[in-house]
Amino acid sequence: MDYFTYHDAELFAEEVPVRRIAREIGTPVYIYSLGTLRRHFRVFDQAFARIPHLICFSMKANSNLAVLRAFVNEGGGFDIVSRGELFRALRAGADPKKIVFSGVGKKREEIEHALASGILMFNVESEQELVVLNSIASQMDKRAPISLRINPDVDPQTHPYISTGMKKSKFGIDIKRSMDGYRNALALSHLEVVGVDCHIGSQLTSIPPFVDALSRVKIFVQALRNEGVRIRYLDLGGGLGIRYREEEPPHPEQYAEALIEELHGLDVTLILEPGRVIVGNAGILVTEVLYVKETEEKKFVVVDGGMNDLIRPALYGSYQAIRPVTEAGNGKIVADVVGPICESGDFFAKEREIARPKPGDLLAVMSAGAYGFTMASNYNSRTRPAEVLVDGKDFYVVRARERLEDLILGEVIPPILEYAKGSEV
Repeated sequence: MDYFTYHDAELFAEEVPVRRIAREIGTPVYIYSLGTLRRHFRVFDQAFARIPHLICFSMKANSNLAVLRAFVNEGGGFDIVSRGELFRALRAGADPKKIVFSGVGKKREEIEHALASGILMFNVESEQELVVLNSIASQMDKRAPISLRINPDVDPQTHPYISTGMKKSKFGIDIKRSMDGYRNALALSHLEVVGVDCHIGSQLTSIPPFVDALSRVKIFVQALRNEGVRIRYLDLGGGLGIRYREEEPPHPEQYAEALIEELHGLDVTLILEPGRVIVGNAGILVTEVLYVKETEEKKFVVVDGGMNDLIRPALYGSYQAIRPVTEAGNGKIVADVVGPICESGDFFAKEREIARPKPGDLLAVMSAGAYGFTMASNYNSRTRPAEVLVDGKDFYVVRARERLEDLILGEVIPPILEYAKGSEV
């Protein structure tokens, strides 16, 4: 459920007309509903209320400070994959003891910063990383709390680009080799083994892959305990999907029921890293129609938003619903909705039946709260869009639209390239 609804043919974000935001802030613009963010977090959190658990929102889905603060206020923590995300989490007021650091390529300075900050644990992805982490912790006279990310070789039945738990994945350590990894970790004096980590993919729309992975991890945890390893945390990652089109993902309560049943008797604190399921349907991207171009072959609706603003359709071939901000009743057309980027892959939809638009109309690209702005770029030297947070009748610009000056921030022309004014080039 979200709070983007029509009233008298006008699309509203909570109680604010989307057209008003676009008029005052400009387009393209991301709009988030605070009410939806809070509701989705609470529904997910409450589903696991019967067991010890910690919700660590996956920051890669949406890292806007205002969004993060909303989750801090709900008692949430964060799953991070870079020093920049750690910086953002702490700036948003996060408790370091509710932060887990994942990712296959942690640099030394990132590890140092996280250790100094006192995070809950590192999800280690290779045996070489164990050695580096131990060395840094030794130099800092600390013990680094760690879990190993084990790879259960479960097919998540999702897009290959967001499948992370198969044997051929770059993520984690194969479950058959993981026991040796834990033995090596236990032999390193400046590591403290506290948990087991597992994440099989993103945008999963059925429960069996989660249960299958958990059943394999549960056996592994019991084997660790038989060797005297005290496992306090079990991090099952995120991955629960949302509806973009016709998907029927399970409700968080169904998801929780299945996991809690499988966890019975394990006596761990469960860490969950939801991302898309919390923020995906809590945001939209609003874009203005520039031209309607018709050829003998097909129709194109050219908008001012592009793949640099929202890359999911170009990257994954993903479906994003597209709705008119104002329902004009002008019938339907079948068209490609494309942006201004100089790439054939710059599209939001292909051969899509949409309400017939005209130049100046506004379109809302739905379900854009996850992997939208966080994957935006300055390709074609385009400034990134503004982000707006709506709360009831009020709205706030929570990230200003970039200026042209921002595009060249940090760039310099060295003296060797300088030339006298008026000289030939």
